[in-house]
Amino acid sequence: MDRFVSIAGDPHIGVFTRVFDDIAVVPPDVPDEVTTRYEEALKVEIVRTTIQRSPIIGSLLVGNNNGLVITGMATEEEIATLSEYRDLMLLEEGMNAAGNIILANDHFAAVHPEMDEEFMDALSDFLKVPVIPLTLGDVKTVGMAAVATNSGVVVSPRTTPGEIQRLEQVCSLPVGKGTVTMGNAMVGTGLVANRYGYLAGVGTSGYELGRIEDILGFEEE
Repeated sequence: MDRFVSIAGDPHIGVFTRVFDDIAVVPPDVPDEVTTRYEEALKVEIVRTTIQRSPIIGSLLVGNNNGLVITGMATEEEIATLSEYRDLMLLEEGMNAAGNIILANDHFAAVHPEMDEEFMDALSDFLKVPVIPLTLGDVKTVGMAAVATNSGVVVSPRTTPGEIQRLEQVCSLPVGKGTVTMGNAMVGTGLVANRYGYLAGVGTSGYELGRIEDILGFEEE
């Protein structure tokens, strides 16, 4: 299967879309040929919406099988659409680009290191996972510096051994370094994945795909 895709010619598919085990949330104007690729590769139902009237879904939405976290600036219509699939937690103050500042799966969540403890406690209760403050290669926007599924975590190649050790301790999953689109270290910007499969931005090399497959536990095709 061809694992390469773009959104309006842009390889940063992780900025514009957010994938879970059952749904892929995409902007309303994404062409059917692209959403069909998501359906086939990831075995998901397509949910079309904006968030905060913006197409950068991946930057503004995160979560796991227990709930979704979105910016508190989402509209009532957007909230109603997403509420059909999960309970929602709204980020009302401060940093609210949820997909940028939170990395999550069903095992853990890692957050921007400047988030306060009250928020981390609330997030832990909502997603039903332990939450840790973390940087990845000194990058604070952990949601775009990595991709986490329930099978593994692909992190920026700049991630330190200590940061990897923290992730391994909290999630008990394989953690490995990878890139997308010929060396882009912000792997979350150009990769979407779930338990069933993955898609990478156009321009990602065969070597990069091999690393992703190894870390996330997919057999090479």
